[in-house]
Amino acid sequence: MDCLIVDDDEMSRNVVKHFIEKTKSLNLIGMCSDGFEAANILHNTDVDILFLDIEMPGMSGYELIKSMTNPAEIILITAKAEHAVEAFEYRITDYLLKPISYPRFLQSIFKVQENMAGVKGRTKAKELYVRSDSKIIKASFDDILYIEALADYIMIITTNNKYIVHSTMKGFQSRLPENQFARVHRSYIINKDKIDTIENLFVVIAKKYIPIGASYKDDFIGSLNML
Repeated sequence: MDCLIVDDDEMSRNVVKHFIEKTKSLNLIGMCSDGFEAANILHNTDVDILFLDIEMPGMSGYELIKSMTNPAEIILITAKAEHAVEAFEYRITDYLLKPISYPRFLQSIFKVQENMAGVKGRTKAKELYVRSDSKIIKASFDDILYIEALADYIMIITTNNKYIVHSTMKGFQSRLPENQFARVHRSYIINKDKIDTIENLFVVIAKKYIPIGASYKDDFIGSLNML
């Protein structure tokens, strides 16, 4: 798996580099000392794992994540445990507290391997945790009706509540079971189990008419178990 290290601390970069070189399944393609340099690399190169420091001058780790278009397994590197809570807002695989030990490093790699194999977060999990209104809330997949984009936020509509979360649609969709959820529009992801009817170019869920975008129509219809 190809890895990129982004950290303004040279000692931290070298520690992670050493651990990558010790791990046969990993291949280091580069190291960056700031987010701007990393953004240029990520724009042109596919990366499997991004080891990312949170606090960096110029562009923080979170700002870099927001700029990313190519999905990658992200392992945050931080000296502050409290950042782990904020990480729930982003599509983060794991976080490593400094100083990093090799056994803890390997635990993160195992999580990446599970994600890439589709074992965790796609087939076995029945819920996910989101941060909304300064609280971490458990949202059961079976309770989610649909997700709607709101600029830099998303709104998760469940059977009983709605939650506004700082996330991208693409990042949030990657955490959902592919067989249960579908993107039907640039602004909507739906729970297929909650569909009442499909009328012309709309999906109806709990009396809500959700448009089906032209670029999503064929994939969505093809994912349905239709006679």
